[in-house]
Amino acid sequence: MNTTNLRVLLGYALPYRAVLAVCVLLMLAESVAALAVPWLGGRVADGLLTHQILDTGSMLLALLGLFAVQALLKFGNSYLLNRSAQQILADLRIRLYDHLQALPLSFYHQRRQGDVLALLTYDVERLSGFLTGTLLSVIPLLITVAGALLFMFRIDPRLSLIAAVLVPLFYLLMKVIGRRLRPLASQLQDAHAGAISIAEENLGMLPAIKCFTRESHESARYRGQVQEILSLSKRQEAIYAALGPSVQLLAATGVVLVLWLASDRISGGSMDPGELVTFLLYTGLLTRPVGALADVYGQTQTARGARERLMRVLTERPEPLTQLGHELQAVRGEIEFRAVNYAYPGRPPTLADINLRIHAGETVAIIGSNGAGKSTLAHLLMRIHEPVSGHIYIDGTDISGVTLHSLRRQIGVVPQHVLLFNGSARDNIAYGHPDPSQEAIEAAARAARAHDFIVKLPQGYDTFIGDRGLRLSGGQQQRLALARALLKDPPILILDEATAMFDPEGEREFLEECREILEQRTVLLITHRPASLALAKRVVQLVDGNIISYTANNGAE
Repeated sequence: MNTTNLRVLLGYALPYRAVLAVCVLLMLAESVAALAVPWLGGRVADGLLTHQILDTGSMLLALLGLFAVQALLKFGNSYLLNRSAQQILADLRIRLYDHLQALPLSFYHQRRQGDVLALLTYDVERLSGFLTGTLLSVIPLLITVAGALLFMFRIDPRLSLIAAVLVPLFYLLMKVIGRRLRPLASQLQDAHAGAISIAEENLGMLPAIKCFTRESHESARYRGQVQEILSLSKRQEAIYAALGPSVQLLAATGVVLVLWLASDRISGGSMDPGELVTFLLYTGLLTRPVGALADVYGQTQTARGARERLMRVLTERPEPLTQLGHELQAVRGEIEFRAVNYAYPGRPPTLADINLRIHAGETVAIIGSNGAGKSTLAHLLMRIHEPVSGHIYIDGTDISGVTLHSLRRQIGVVPQHVLLFNGSARDNIAYGHPDPSQEAIEAAARAARAHDFIVKLPQGYDTFIGDRGLRLSGGQQQRLALARALLKDPPILILDEATAMFDPEGEREFLEECREILEQRTVLLITHRPASLALAKRVVQLVDGNIISYTANNGAE
């Protein structure tokens, strides 16, 4: 990982630096205790060989106490580290979610939803574990390696030099085996994202899947994706499994080599048996941190891919909700599009040189074939998209200079594709209002012709409507969305095929009941339905992104 991105990652751990510092100190203390064990072990072996029973007994007690200290240090470190890991994971997920929520919709038009969900689940968990487990363990591991080599050097410099030469071999082995981990980690993340995408998409498409009897096909598609995850996971685990034993085999070879060379020292009297035991214990101790460093290398390669994906998202520029611009105060609702042009990335222009003025309190119908740019016009007004050129004004104020929050507070929307959440009917209607009264909620529901069917639900306004309102019919969902927009009471209202789910009689009744309400605000009525056109004072026709006609609607009252 480069230092810049590493600093960014460490920034997420910064609020927990005190606890993590304690964890590092506990690890260091555990390393010191581990380095003391071979020394005491050598003294015990020396005592047993020289029959110094009394001294050996005290040494054994000291060794037992040292093991107890190690156990307590390991427990305290594991407890604090796991707690910190969960806190950092929660913090990382919240920060990432807030950033994802602040990104413009164009970001999601270019990505699978599964990629984003995998980042929120799979990748952040990897990074949290890397920060608290892998990264923090590096310093104690290095100290253990350095300490073991130092003590070994004091016993026999020549043998220690041989052990030191083996360390670069460990590194080369880790490099060779670990090189395959990074691309595997990236493939595994993509496979997880694919599985999440299929599951999320299919659960939303379940009615169509059942209608077209595609259950077996979709099950096979999901099963294939899970099998790919399983195959990649097995390959990754095989590499991890090979890394440890390979390092262990190399370390064991080093121990055998040391034993062979030490046999001459013992027979020549230059090394006593106790020193040999101590030296061998330090050699064994040395293999543990070197093996652990192999895991650190592998985990670093895996985390690198997750970090790169996270950085790519975090460097995406969010919408300037409150950071830029001035507040747009309460408006009358006069709208003007002045020489507005817009094109989606990589596509021909959607809107070309649009000039349109809508008076405050006027209802204007926008008509045209699919793809003519009707909904894009509404999205530009809300700054969901930004014009390539030109300006949009509300009451003479250029909306590019106002905050998005203050702009969108002035606009209510009933989209063509209704967006409801799994809450009660009351919660869905009140979604755009901070604290509405029950009377206000019911008044909005009556205006949208939703009150009658809501009171017939099992718990009335407290009835939960399911994910995306699936327990309601299409017309009921649209009425609920309309009630939500009317409760917001905005000076500007966008109705994007808002009556598409109404039957003719219901549409006629709705139009009659809403005429007075709509006359109190500026309305952009995007519609194909002749009955809805009766509400409009003017009809604007779009063809291929151009306004080709303005028509006064003589039938409008």
